[in-house]
Amino acid sequence: MNGVPLVAIATYNEIQNLPTLVDQVLQALPCADVLVIDDRSPDGTGDWCVARSQSEPRLKCLVRPGKLGLGTAHLRAIEFALEHQYPALLTMDADFSHPPHDLAELWTGIQTSDVVIGSRYVLGGSIQGWPFHRHVMSLLINQYARTWLRLPCRDCSGAFRAYRCSVLAQLALDQVESRGYAFFEEILWHLRRHGATFQEIPICFRERERGASKINLREARTAVWSILKWGIRDRCRR
Repeated sequence: MNGVPLVAIATYNEIQNLPTLVDQVLQALPCADVLVIDDRSPDGTGDWCVARSQSEPRLKCLVRPGKLGLGTAHLRAIEFALEHQYPALLTMDADFSHPPHDLAELWTGIQTSDVVIGSRYVLGGSIQGWPFHRHVMSLLINQYARTWLRLPCRDCSGAFRAYRCSVLAQLALDQVESRGYAFFEEILWHLRRHGATFQEIPICFRERERGASKINLREARTAVWSILKWGIRDRCRR
């Protein structure tokens, strides 16, 4: 696959992380453009990004009017990638939990697969810095999603991924329901139903060192209910 890939990062109050992260992403994947989608962070994340983009042509910045949800930010990234005819969209978190040096492997993998997932749960993958209960919760939600949505991957909930834009273009994006973290399972479900091919590469996921996590119990409950609903919908179509 030729062309310039797009690396998308959704942000809210990530001024402690984003300046260094953007530098490391551009160093790790010099052929890429970087898109930051910021939900008007009170800490000035979006302001920094807009200013930096004036001197760095590879950096693009979309500042939205408020906190609209992580899923909608990733949907906007897909729309931007399709509008600007990028061959592939790579996504990652803004808190250094996803190692920028592994972006090159995602870009390599997308040459032969439709979806490439940086996985915590394949051989060689790992998680650092989590308490025991978070390991248990993550394993359970991924097993639940894999079973109910018939997903051919072990890590269904992580944001460190690459997608072929030619496959994303086949989806009816207006039918994507999730506005929060359940987006990550839902988009894989839509892609699986469109016959996409999947690949996982092992990564070491590290808990954030700076800033605050945005996930909460309400998001987790919404994800559980949504996965059940989509799974039932799948079975009713058979």
